[in-house]
Amino acid sequence: MSKISENNLETTNSRRDFFKKTAVYSVSAITAAAVLAPAKLLADDENIIHHVKWGTTLGDELNKYPYGIPSKYEHNVVRRTSSLMSSAGDMHAAVSMSPLHELEGIITPNGLHFTRTHNGVAHIDPNKFRLMIHGLVDKPIVLTLDELKQYPSESRILFLECPANGAAEWKGPQFNSLQFVKGMMSNSEWTGVRLSVILDDLGIKPTAKWMLAEGSDGSEMSRTIPVEKVLDDAMIVWAQNGEALRPEQGYPVRLMLPGWEANLCIKWLKRLEFGAEPWYCKEETSKYTVLTKSGKAIQHFYPLETNSIITSPCPEKPWKNLKVGQMIEIEGLAWSGHGTITNVDVSIDGGQNYKEAQLKGLVLPKSWTRFSYMHKYDGKPLLLQSRSVDDSGNVQPTVTQEKGIIGVEGVYHRNSIVTWEVRADNSVHNVQVRTDNCPS
Repeated sequence: MSKISENNLETTNSRRDFFKKTAVYSVSAITAAAVLAPAKLLADDENIIHHVKWGTTLGDELNKYPYGIPSKYEHNVVRRTSSLMSSAGDMHAAVSMSPLHELEGIITPNGLHFTRTHNGVAHIDPNKFRLMIHGLVDKPIVLTLDELKQYPSESRILFLECPANGAAEWKGPQFNSLQFVKGMMSNSEWTGVRLSVILDDLGIKPTAKWMLAEGSDGSEMSRTIPVEKVLDDAMIVWAQNGEALRPEQGYPVRLMLPGWEANLCIKWLKRLEFGAEPWYCKEETSKYTVLTKSGKAIQHFYPLETNSIITSPCPEKPWKNLKVGQMIEIEGLAWSGHGTITNVDVSIDGGQNYKEAQLKGLVLPKSWTRFSYMHKYDGKPLLLQSRSVDDSGNVQPTVTQEKGIIGVEGVYHRNSIVTWEVRADNSVHNVQVRTDNCPS
């Protein structure tokens, strides 16, 4: 027997002896640590006793993929679309949903960020990009991209959410999927310049009360924004998560209005005009208004309400191999366009009782906040809910409370509590809970 073979045999025997001696201690330690699933340690596990393929072969050259790609085993972690959320099935005017159930932390990778287009994804030559700022300003100007980037920049972590997020649920559960129920949102670090900095340079006339933002894609998407918001925290951004905006996010430049409807954050930005009256654009008259129970529509309905959703468990990612008495984590996301999340409550019985969850990680204004609640599994079915509160005192409403104000005809600003039913087989299902706390 060669020296190498002898060494391999000694290593294998050593590993097997180690696991035989320590398996019982490891299981006890892991159980005490209250992990999601009990450890299964086998002395004959081929993946630990013997060398695996990737440990005995040459890997890829370092720069085979200059930009970098995800592992091939993560091929299912992608954005998804639905013909129900497009214009007559035309994917040029459509939305793609972010896989919230596969995300960790609060930063959405650029390739998984939700996207809404009205005329497809525009591809703009940055050398030909121009931004015109005119109207009721003292010094109208046309800026190139390089000139725009000469202003002092800042970076902020902010969520973007379509006001139709959850629209499919307006009359009742339509999708048994977290990604399709709440995936029209994402959270990123955005880099650019505050509009107030540019306007300090240009000067704005006292009669300017509104700003028109217009995109340069084929739809020329445009929206009207109050000057108060413009001067508060509006930004023109050119980078996302440390790199240039991707085309589907408005490359080379988009508007960012923290906490407000994502459709207001005009992509492929080309023009900002200041005026004394709102423009009443198509997208704020025929679209993006809220028809209330009385039949009257709410217009200029900009900030997004306090909201939350449980991401684990969820229909796409149920708990597995649970044992009675085991501690399991209920985890999710909370956010508010009015400010900072202060607390999140979790219910396991459809809202009859709530317990306070723990906020974990960064807690930032107008950004996603992670929450966690540990539950001792008793084998019984659950009706899981989360309810968020922000620092303006806003409380996430129940479905009944929301319908009492907005009715059932509006598809925008649906921020009511979502309920996941966890059945005895651990499968997870999207249900709604009526005032009598019975699933429907």
